[in-house]
Amino acid sequence: MTKPNMQYHRITSITDPLFADMHRLMQEVFPPEEVLEFDLWKEPLEDPGIRVFVAVLDGKVVGTTEYRYYEDFNVAMTDFTIIGQPGLGIGRYLWKQRQDDLQALAAANGKELYGMFAEIYDPYRDLDHQFGGVKPMDPFVRREVLSHLGYKRLDFPYVHPSWNNDGEAVSGLDLCFMPADYEQDELPAELIVKFLERYYSVLDQKPREWLDMVAGLKQTQAVALLPI
Repeated sequence: MTKPNMQYHRITSITDPLFADMHRLMQEVFPPEEVLEFDLWKEPLEDPGIRVFVAVLDGKVVGTTEYRYYEDFNVAMTDFTIIGQPGLGIGRYLWKQRQDDLQALAAANGKELYGMFAEIYDPYRDLDHQFGGVKPMDPFVRREVLSHLGYKRLDFPYVHPSWNNDGEAVSGLDLCFMPADYEQDELPAELIVKFLERYYSVLDQKPREWLDMVAGLKQTQAVALLPI
């Protein structure tokens, strides 16, 4: 059997024909409040700090991932990963390509990557979302896979501002972190605050719940990293 020959293609413009495929895939998999409108992607895609890649097979987008590396924090953030269909090794492919890219970025910064943030759905809180019916995207499966990779849950109640920029708070997720040293059991609260304020600076409408959460973190020295 011939091994699938995927390409790892970076998208830097909404005019890229593959972007329409990618955006359509996002709409099929994620709930509406998690998907930025098509035209609003123009500036993020042109931002050199935001890295959006698609896995392309036979001219079709079969997976996608977005992430970023913060040189001053020496941490990364995985915005999302979408596996469009099972049986092709898309998840492993995207993971390996992303890790190689991030390690190269950290090395160019003269460092070894400290770790990576991710917002991870918690299906044990009665989450009612099917993620487009794609089984590899099932939140139970994804949570366990990310646990295997080394992600841990930051021990505080988490909400984030809706990407609709309507001031609504989105719950049902945990903010997690994958430390380079798996034995690390806490994270400085100051790093979490700086990251969250930078990451959500693009949204003008911050919900009160999010502002209160950040204010509480500013009163804390460190946050425990717990198993997920």
